[in-house]
Order: sequence, then C-alpha cells, then structure tokens
Amino acid sequence: MTQLQQIVTTAAQRGLNLQLTLRGVLVAFVVATLAFLPPAIGVIASWWVAGAYTLAAIALTLWLRTGTHAALNWGWLGLYLDLAVLLTLNLIAQQSADTTWTSFVLQSGFFLIPILAATQLRWGVCASVVIPTVGLYTLQAILTQGANENEPWPSIILRVVVLAGVGLAAIWLSRIQRSRVGSIRGLVDDRTRLLTQLMTTTETEHRAMAENLHDGALQYVLAARMDLEDVRDGGPDGAGASFDRLDDALVRTARLLRSTVSELHPAVLEQSGLALAIGQLCSTGAERGALAVSVDTSGWPDEARTDQDRLLFGVARELVSNVVRHAHASRMMVALSLRNGVAELTVRDDGVGFTPGTAARKLSEGHIGVDSQRVKVEAAGGRLQVGSPDTAIDSAVSPAGGERSGATVRVTVPVIRTDPTAGPPARSG
Repeated sequence: MTQLQQIVTTAAQRGLNLQLTLRGVLVAFVVATLAFLPPAIGVIASWWVAGAYTLAAIALTLWLRTGTHAALNWGWLGLYLDLAVLLTLNLIAQQSADTTWTSFVLQSGFFLIPILAATQLRWGVCASVVIPTVGLYTLQAILTQGANENEPWPSIILRVVVLAGVGLAAIWLSRIQRSRVGSIRGLVDDRTRLLTQLMTTTETEHRAMAENLHDGALQYVLAARMDLEDVRDGGPDGAGASFDRLDDALVRTARLLRSTVSELHPAVLEQSGLALAIGQLCSTGAERGALAVSVDTSGWPDEARTDQDRLLFGVARELVSNVVRHAHASRMMVALSLRNGVAELTVRDDGVGFTPGTAARKLSEGHIGVDSQRVKVEAAGGRLQVGSPDTAIDSAVSPAGGERSGATVRVTVPVIRTDPTAGPPARSG
C-alpha cells in the first residue's frame, strides 16, 4: 500500500468509526423511546424491529471494524438500514399517534441520519442518503399532522427546512473532507517529487558537470595539446599562430571551469548579489548554447539581498539549462525585478515551446527539474507559471517567420530584503 493510499484509508476508517459511534447513539435512542414512550398499537412488532436493528448494528460494527476494502467501500449502505428502521417504526407508531408521542419523538431520529452520512468521503453518497431522508421525514410529518392536534403547516415546513439545512451542511462537510484529502494527495505527490529530486540531485549534477567539461573545457584542452604537438613538430602555421590558439584555448578552458564551479557554488551570489550572478549564469548559457541572450536586471537594485536569493538563482539555473539543452532556441531573454517585497524572474525563449502536455511527458520520463522548482517556489509562498510568450514580447524573441512559439516561465515569490540599506524588512502580503 502506498503512502497516499494509507492516508486515504486512514481517513475513511476514522469516518467509519464516527459513523459506528453515532449509530450506537441512534440504537440507544430507538430503544429508549420504545421503553419510555411505547406505542399503544404494535408495541411487540416495534420491539422486534428494534431488536433486529440492534443485532444488525452489532454485526455491521464488527464487519466495519475489520477495515477491509469491501467494508470501507460499502459500509455506507448501513445508512439505508438506519433510515429503513426509523421509517418502519414511525409507520407502526403512526397507528396510535393520536394517543401516544412515540411517532413524534421517533421523527427526531431523522436528524441523525445526515450527520451519519457526513462521515463519508464521497459527497455523492452523502447526498443519496440525505435526499430520501428529508423526503421521508416530510411524508411522516404530513401523515401525522392530524394526530398531532392538527399541527399547523408553518410548523411542519419549519421542521423540514431545519432538517434540509442539516442535510445540506452534511453534504457540504463531506465535500470539504474530500477536498482536504485531495490537498493531502497533492502534498504527498510534491513530497515524493522532492524526495526523488533529493536522491537524484547529486547524480544529475555530476552528469551535467561531466557533460559541460567534456563538451567545453576538455575540447579546448585537446585542441591545445594538438597545437603543442604542432609547435614541437614545427607545424606549417609556425609557433606564433600555434601559441595564439593555445592561449585562446586556455582562456576559454579557464572561463568554462570557472563557470562550472560557479554553478555548483555561486560565490558571486554572496559577494555581488543575485543580479550579477544571474548575468554570469546567462553568459555561460549563451556560450554553451550559441544563444543570443538579453538580460534585464534594471528592476533589481545592485545592493539588494533577500532571503530567497538562493531559491531564485536555483530556479534561474534550471530554466536557463532547460533552454540551452532542450528548447532548440536561438534567443533567450531573462528579466529580474524587485517591487513591493515581491521578486519576479522571467525567462523567455524562441524555441520549441513548453506545453502542459510536454510537462506531463517530461515528468513521466523522470525529468523533474522544473516541477521540483515549482514545488520549492510554492513552498516559499510564490508561483511558477509556464506559458507561451506574451504578444508584446513575441516580436523581440521569436525568430523570423514565427514558426515556433517558444515559452515563457514567470516566477514570483515574496521576499524579505536582508541588505543593510533596505530599511526594516517587510514581506509582501
């Protein structure tokens, strides 16, 4: 049994336990009514019904306590037994309603039925019990109107309205319980994805670092080695040209190694701030992916430091990496701003696009990067939205011909400024 199934089963079992307790109250109510206010006609038949109901309730309790799949799925059918018993006893007591209060008192038991039904996690089941309960209660009130000293219609209507209100509240409560289970389902899924990411982060980072070193720094080192061999063998280009290529290869290698180390531990983030760190990240991405990159950090103060800088940098790193590796884009635009305690990061490209279907397929294949970043952003009180580029930006980002729609990812998250010049920290509401 998965953790989610265990949670749902536990919630359903708790609902059944409450239902069993309330059914015990209803059985005691029926027995007490017959004991203190027996009907003048049909008292023996009433006791037979009450006895059979008591035995059935005990058997039902023993079955539901087993917690089997069948008990959890079909235990709600016992609610119709409760309703049938109350209806039968009312029909018997109705014969002497003009001389005894048995029928009038038993009608009060109908108010327990919606509460019993509210313990279900399925609001449709609850409604299927509440609706006939209200209908039968109304019928009983009408049939016993004359026996109850010609009870006025307003009294009957008000009693029915109250029961209908209780029933509506029961249905609504059942829906709330179901929605809470749905929320728990989402939290469990998010937790599972985060745990999966935690277990695979090291492997993913090692693979990415290996690819970066192989495709970048290693190629330049190999080229430099070939140039050294040319110099040693007295190649046709001469030593000067070989040394120039060697110098260029070493410069590029140093730059790529520095950027790789920076991605693993962005010291510039602590020293110079998020804006500069993202700028360097985009420069590295532009070089690796042969992209034309535009970075706009004018809306982010140079001295700004916030409690979510590392989160925003991690999200930017994942998004830029996705554009470089998967978008097949020629242009990318990254914007960063800070207004009224809310940080906003936007990454746009002119690549193949990123639809909900694409996201679901990537997730099913085990690519949880963007989805795990979404979970982190939402845990910080923010939002991560994925869509097509805005029309106003399409012309600036899309390639000529407009054959590809590209993608826009916008991240907003409330932050607290931690730099000394920011004044008293304040988080956006």
